[in-house]
Amino acid sequence: MSERTVCRACESANLRPVLSLGRTPLANALLTSEQLDKPEGTFPLDLVFCADCALVQITETVPPEVLFSEYLYLSSFSDTVVQNAEGIARRMMTGEALGPDSLVIEIASNDGYLLQHYHHKGIPVLGIEPAANIARVARDERGIPTLCEFFGTKVARDLATLGQRADVIHANNVLAHVADLNGVVQGIAELLKPRGVAVIEVPYVKDLIDHCEFDTIYHEHLCYFSLTALDRLFRSHDLVVRDVERISIHGGTLRIFVSRKDAATASAAVQALLAEEEAWGAHREAFYTGFGESVTRLKGELLRLLTALKGQGKSIAAYGASAKGSTLLNYFGIGRDVIDFVVDRSTVKQGRYTPGTHLPILAPAALLERRPDYLLLLSWNFADEILAQQEPYRGQGGRFIIPIPECRIV
Repeated sequence: MSERTVCRACESANLRPVLSLGRTPLANALLTSEQLDKPEGTFPLDLVFCADCALVQITETVPPEVLFSEYLYLSSFSDTVVQNAEGIARRMMTGEALGPDSLVIEIASNDGYLLQHYHHKGIPVLGIEPAANIARVARDERGIPTLCEFFGTKVARDLATLGQRADVIHANNVLAHVADLNGVVQGIAELLKPRGVAVIEVPYVKDLIDHCEFDTIYHEHLCYFSLTALDRLFRSHDLVVRDVERISIHGGTLRIFVSRKDAATASAAVQALLAEEEAWGAHREAFYTGFGESVTRLKGELLRLLTALKGQGKSIAAYGASAKGSTLLNYFGIGRDVIDFVVDRSTVKQGRYTPGTHLPILAPAALLERRPDYLLLLSWNFADEILAQQEPYRGQGGRFIIPIPECRIV
């Protein structure tokens, strides 16, 4: 562990506190039964705001080798994630006129959930994925060439030396995860062809604050971005954000399109969102100061609801052994006295236990077998998908508690 006292983007020491979640376990460090009786590490989880470049970030850095070398999140288990990937891949194939002489690279390519859409159309691809177990899935099950490395300037320069510069670089939900933020952005700059484009998706900090999405804060998520912060970061590496979109996936995401500054200019959409952020105060500490109070109110609402249901003799389980679920359960102090078990669609998570709270993770079939009265939906960002999948459970009278942005029962 190392604590940052300067900004990850601009190295300013002008960091202002936003929220402290205390000490929590690593959100994706799911336990085996043999590990339940062993000491479990916890680490500080403090959110701060850089008053100089507007980047919101946590102060602690867990070595990436600890977090990602063996990983238990496979993107393909979410239909929503795969559909989002297919949509942008189709757009890029058409918009950039990609063909057999092109190259598409994805940073943190996971199990090939995105690159498979290019691969099926005969467009050359290369995945860069640091988790060895997931890189094997991409190679063996989907035929995606995958380099098992942490991406940065060295990997980018090595690939460029081999003539593997990219027409399109994808980086979905990875920029928020990297400790060497400038190294990754510089790597993108060096790996792009002169007229290439990088398509990058990051969690949008305004949705985080507006919708009280505190549970998206965990040790893997080092940064939370506004377009203001992104624009400053990429300009410092001679890149320009040429276009931007707001999309709903993961509770609110910015999708930006980045090119070399001599090959593109900022679109009207970029200029409009930058002006909007100037108005609501992306660069001002005041916008973030009430966040902690909102989280405290939400905690009280959810705990009162769960306590009332348990008092009525109702049984409660949870859906989604997600990283955000780990933050919510541990910070709110919700454990085995309230939740009986967790179900998750991912087969690599089933049979393990949640970090800190030690709840058993079962397959979704357990819902029809055990019939809990209520399910706390920890993966609320996929609510529509999960509610549709669990219609048989709902048909038997089961109900979902959706905790964010406010507690509601459906």
